[in-house]
Amino acid sequence: MAQWNRLVEATPEDVWTVLSDGRLYSRFVTGTHDTWEEDGEWPAPGAELGYVLKLGPKSYRGRTTSRICEPGRRLELEAKTDLGTARIAFRLEPWGRDTLVVVDEHPLRGPAARWHNTAVDVLTRWRHRSMLARLEEVATSREVRERGART
Repeated sequence: MAQWNRLVEATPEDVWTVLSDGRLYSRFVTGTHDTWEEDGEWPAPGAELGYVLKLGPKSYRGRTTSRICEPGRRLELEAKTDLGTARIAFRLEPWGRDTLVVVDEHPLRGPAARWHNTAVDVLTRWRHRSMLARLEEVATSREVRERGART
C-alpha cells in the first residue's frame, strides 16, 4: 500500500473544488495529459473520467470510476488501464485554515496487482509527492478560489 500525505495551504472546500471537477485532474495527476468527464455527475459514485496518460512518446487511454464520494471529506476512485485497476483514495482533514490531504493507492486487479511489491510502492509514493504538490498549486490558484466563492 502506497500512502502519502501533505498539509495543503488551502481550505478543504478549495481542495474539494479541484477533486470534484474532472477537467482539472490533468493539471495535478502526474503523467496525465488530458482528462474529461464521461458524464455530468462527477464525482458521484459510478461516474467516470476518461484520461490520456503519456509516458515518453507513448500514450495510453484509460478511465477512472468514482466508487465512494463523501463531499468535502473523502473520494475513492478505481483507475482502469491495460495493466489492470488500482484503488486511489483521497481523504481531506481540516487542519486549522489548511487541509491535510492523504492519498492511498494500491493495485486491485490485473498484471499490476501481480507485480505489486515494495519497490512499486516507493515509486508510487514519489508520484504522490509530486501529485499532492501540484494539487496544492491548483487548489490555491485564483481560478479555483474564485470558483469556490461563487458556489
